[in-house]
Amino acid sequence: MYSFDDAYVQRLRAADPATQQHFVSYFSELILIKLRARFLPQHVIDDIRQETFARVLTILKRENALEHPERLGAFVNSVCNNVTLEQFRSSTRAQGFEEDFDPPDQNVDMDRALVSEQAQKQVTQVLAKLPERDRQILKQVFLEEKDKDQICREMGVDRDYLRVLLHRAKSQFRAKFGEGRFARAM
Repeated sequence: MYSFDDAYVQRLRAADPATQQHFVSYFSELILIKLRARFLPQHVIDDIRQETFARVLTILKRENALEHPERLGAFVNSVCNNVTLEQFRSSTRAQGFEEDFDPPDQNVDMDRALVSEQAQKQVTQVLAKLPERDRQILKQVFLEEKDKDQICREMGVDRDYLRVLLHRAKSQFRAKFGEGRFARAM
């Protein structure tokens, strides 16, 4: 890792060829790694890299543009992020919509209703397999949303023990629910 200082930034401002070459070669590899991780095409990576260098060098020409020369790497990274976002925005605006684009109806969600119905059946089946006490605790707490103090009075337990019973019931439910999912997958 290279350590940047004020003298290095001053040489960049003065357009020193050796310093500029070092700057471009040093940050080219880092930008390339960063942008390849986003699976961008090579021509887009090249455009972003060139624009990043052009902006950084232009900004650095201003006096006191970079207060902390040791943070040059973070500055280049931030400029690269901004250029990448601008590139993404402009490419999505340019694409537009196809003429025969038919947006989905937001009022009816058939998949959600189907999944919800299936999940409800699974929950009902799993609850039926649980011991009566566990089933009642889970129904009262989660389905009926009863007040926990009222549940404690009806069951003759205190809040701390209700918490223990609820934990055990949820563990039993998870175990039974997991068994059903694994059996269907086989």
